[in-house]
Amino acid sequence: MKQKTLIAEKKNKRLINAKLAGTEQPMDLPFLFLVLALVCMGLIVLFSASYAVGMYRRQDPYTYIRPQLLFAAIGLCGMYVASRVDYHIYHKLAWPLLGVALILLAVVLVMPEYNGCKRWIVLPGLGTLQPSEIAKFAVVLVFSHMIALNHPRMSSFRVGVLPFAIVLGLVAVLMLLEPHLSGTVLILGIGAVLMFVGGTGIRWFIIAGAGGIGAIAAAVVLMPDLVPYAMDRLSSWIDPFADPLGDGHQTIQSLYAIGSGGAVGLGLGNSRQKHLFVPEPQNDFIFSILCEELGFVGGCCVLLLFVLLLLRGMTIATRAPDKFGALLVVGFTIQVTLQAVLNVAVVTNTIPNTGISLPFFSSGGTSLVMLLGEMGIVLGVSRRGTQ
Repeated sequence: MKQKTLIAEKKNKRLINAKLAGTEQPMDLPFLFLVLALVCMGLIVLFSASYAVGMYRRQDPYTYIRPQLLFAAIGLCGMYVASRVDYHIYHKLAWPLLGVALILLAVVLVMPEYNGCKRWIVLPGLGTLQPSEIAKFAVVLVFSHMIALNHPRMSSFRVGVLPFAIVLGLVAVLMLLEPHLSGTVLILGIGAVLMFVGGTGIRWFIIAGAGGIGAIAAAVVLMPDLVPYAMDRLSSWIDPFADPLGDGHQTIQSLYAIGSGGAVGLGLGNSRQKHLFVPEPQNDFIFSILCEELGFVGGCCVLLLFVLLLLRGMTIATRAPDKFGALLVVGFTIQVTLQAVLNVAVVTNTIPNTGISLPFFSSGGTSLVMLLGEMGIVLGVSRRGTQ
């Protein structure tokens, strides 16, 4: 009995020393499993949703899945590397990366339009780059960095509000000029969560809400081109059937796809709406094709994976050895789950169509690589936390 007690005491002592010294533990396997499950399911669903439109548009059914497989491989390698790196290095990289993100957000404004928006930088021979994905990553790093350094003073306006408002303001203005409403909402949401967790007083959020109303009014005056864009989206959300061949077309076809899937779906690969009825089945509206093929049950399983990812991420955050690590985990897991919630809300017409992708599922190399890199950082934090 005495020997067992001594063994238990030595084990507890090793765990305490590991936390204090920051030595590595095994990475969090449940979180890793959830990420890999989302990536694998995302690739399968993307191929099923995209091969028809790839054939119709480019005579190649592998148009979208081929590069996505490549980016998935790159992203998984990046995730492994990020999981092995000491995450404290991001203290030094936070501000330079934000500077790069702001420059890219400015450069994208001179790029050609696609579907009425300027969101991608064309890289000849390499494809496209979406700066908003880098901006999300940079905002999480900078906010975590500032909060970790100034946590005891976060209740004051000068420390806990002003610098964060300046960063969010710069990013939001540049993204609204694209225009990219969904990305703006997402980044503002991530920033608000990190500030709340970091200790910013509730009264400042109330004041910010009032300020937000004023900002909308200012946007109406200063950016008149944004008004018709936003009003068109709002009108098609309230009554998509008022313009079934125009702004309401995508929403209507999405609802048809979800409804026709029923409880268990038509079967993987058997969607009818992906045959050019839903205009972007491989991108923003991929969840509607998923529901058509896998049904209500399949859709709920995917949502459950995102919920479990959030819960496991919060567990890792509570076990992080310091404030910076905890904030990084919170920021990245909130980003993934909030983006998933917004995407599902769009395809079900719960909120206006804002053009937001479904993490790990929608076609997009920049998004997938950045997401997997972020998940690698979360795993890196888990390696240094208590088990």
